[in-house]
Amino acid sequence: MDREWCLSMLLALFGGTMLLGCGWWPVARARQISARGLERIAWSRVWLPLAPALTVAAALCGWALREPDPVPEKVPKSLILISLPFVLLIARAAIRATRSLLAVRGGLGIATVGLLRPRIAFSQDLAISLDEREVAAALEHERAHARHRDPLRIWLAQLATDLQWPWPQARERLQGWLLALELARDEETRAAGVDGADLASAIVVAARSLRGTSPPLGAALIGERCALKQRIARLLAPLPDAPGTTWADTWRSFLFLIPVPLIALALGAAFGERAIRVLL
Repeated sequence: MDREWCLSMLLALFGGTMLLGCGWWPVARARQISARGLERIAWSRVWLPLAPALTVAAALCGWALREPDPVPEKVPKSLILISLPFVLLIARAAIRATRSLLAVRGGLGIATVGLLRPRIAFSQDLAISLDEREVAAALEHERAHARHRDPLRIWLAQLATDLQWPWPQARERLQGWLLALELARDEETRAAGVDGADLASAIVVAARSLRGTSPPLGAALIGERCALKQRIARLLAPLPDAPGTTWADTWRSFLFLIPVPLIALALGAAFGERAIRVLL
């Protein structure tokens, strides 16, 4: 069998098994005064269930680096059949990710769109409904989304969640991060000098004008409609003094995970042939 084809099948089988085994992990509740710190914690929790699958993938790639092409062993048909459901799962996630890019949705209101080059789309109807202070608040909120490239991050998070289907915990982690994302951008907007009441008013007007429409792929001002009450309450409350967990703290916690794929790659190159030979 062709080496690359065999590697793809093994990646689907073992990677899919790890995704299925880790996607059920219960959703933990993070406690952070700062919404920006909460967003960083929620973002890492979206991706942590994928870490074991990436480690297994690194080990298999290490095996493929030393394996001759074509693979001398014959792959059992039963192994191919077992891997098919995981291939379909990956294909489903890829199709959904592609459809979300190609979907055309009306009623933008105001939102940050564009994966690689974020830009702010502001409908004329909504602009007329807002006063100058509300327009400035809404634009500053969307500029915060653009600075962090949030449309790309939302698209990637949705892809990661689809790879963990059908576990509801994965969807809960995504929804928790989307809520934390909007709260963090609200907080960042207020830290830039915008009055929370102006931003809250702009969000309410935008939500009313877009009632019954689907939001675009991107970071919209209103975000998740079910969390509007929580967002308004936080906008009218005093701004937290401390930013909470910083990106430096988040990256520092991930430093312990950086050597793991490298070690898995080396182990796969050294011992992968024996393990795969037993399997095949």
